[in-house]
Amino acid sequence: MAGPISSGAGVTATHNPGTRYGPALALLASLFFMWGFITVINNTLLPHLRSVFELSYTQTTLIESVWFIAYFVASIPSAKLIERVGYQKSLVIGLLVMAAGALGMTVAASIPSYGVTLVMLFVIASGITLLQVAANPYVAIVGKPETASSRLNLVQAMNSAGTMLAPLFGAYLILGRSKGGTAQGDVVLTQAERLADAQSVILPYVIVAAVLAVLAIVIARFPLPAMGNATQRHSKEERKKYSLWNHRNLVFGIPAIFIYLIAEIGVANLFVNFVSQPDIANLTHEQAGRYLTFLWGGMMIGRFAGSAIMQKFDAGHVLAAFSIGAFVVMLVTVFTTGPVAMWSLILVGLFHSIMFPTIFTLGIKGLGPLTEEGSGLLIMAIAGGALVVVQGWLADHYGLQTSFLLTAICELYILFYALWGSKTTHALPDQQVAAE
Repeated sequence: MAGPISSGAGVTATHNPGTRYGPALALLASLFFMWGFITVINNTLLPHLRSVFELSYTQTTLIESVWFIAYFVASIPSAKLIERVGYQKSLVIGLLVMAAGALGMTVAASIPSYGVTLVMLFVIASGITLLQVAANPYVAIVGKPETASSRLNLVQAMNSAGTMLAPLFGAYLILGRSKGGTAQGDVVLTQAERLADAQSVILPYVIVAAVLAVLAIVIARFPLPAMGNATQRHSKEERKKYSLWNHRNLVFGIPAIFIYLIAEIGVANLFVNFVSQPDIANLTHEQAGRYLTFLWGGMMIGRFAGSAIMQKFDAGHVLAAFSIGAFVVMLVTVFTTGPVAMWSLILVGLFHSIMFPTIFTLGIKGLGPLTEEGSGLLIMAIAGGALVVVQGWLADHYGLQTSFLLTAICELYILFYALWGSKTTHALPDQQVAAE
């Protein structure tokens, strides 16, 4: 389990025995649900856009790369905004930015325009980045410090619930209502069919925008518990006594998040195309989109199970076990065919489940007043998902199935982080860290 989140000056995680955190965590879980839901709509949107705009795998995954570039661009500004206006107002702003981007997607679909689609996805991702920078450390720090990893895995399970339901939503309202989505294999659409297919995304994004706006109003009016002094910032002069880069768990945690996102997003984005292949499952994109639900369902189950397991076992050891499992099933995916390859790819969702929340809590462990900045850097590392374009290039040049070897390699770094990189370098909670 994660240890107390403490600073060099001995500031510990916020936990007031008289405060009830359940209602706030339940509400925040709805945020995790929504950004998981919206992110995974992309997984059904990408094969759809591939047909509408006649894109290669490289161009298709470039759409997702733009999404994750937003994490790199918006993370540090998000941390600065949180510092300026506070966590609660930042959550509201993030939801409203996402709603604006969702409405913009309806404009992109009406034209239709590949360029406007990229811009609106960037806007939505920027809003999600703000939510991530605010909500992840909030959940990790507000409550008992010794159960930080367990708690974040629990609310991240709601993120997985969103990712599990999104493929059904997308398959029915996007792929199921389009010519490209219901055709067997790849199909060349006429100009009129491309226009009709593009406009099929209008209704889903109108619904999403409305839900986000309502959620923003609820968050704005809800009395969220204060985070106390757990992440209180020091004065500029006092700050010079501390250095983020003296924390090994953060230094190696940043690339761990980056590399994990390459693995997760590569699997999710290419899943529909992979299982649609004749030698795998020979499904339509609509049918394959429904199987994507099992991938995200496995992540949800794994996070609930991981939350319980980490109540009794060390988070780093649990992470190591899950990374080994992920490595094995990816090798099975690459070197087999038919239902075995399809179900092994689905199974990786179970092993990926705990990786992000566990790496995150291990990464901010011991940062104390530097937690906010460390959180911003870890969320910035989500930009690793942008490198899914590398897997798209591998798929174009060496075959889609072979490209999943990249995923297997990523799992090995997570194993390294779990066993060594995540270990904190400050044994004494009162020790002050000299600036480098």
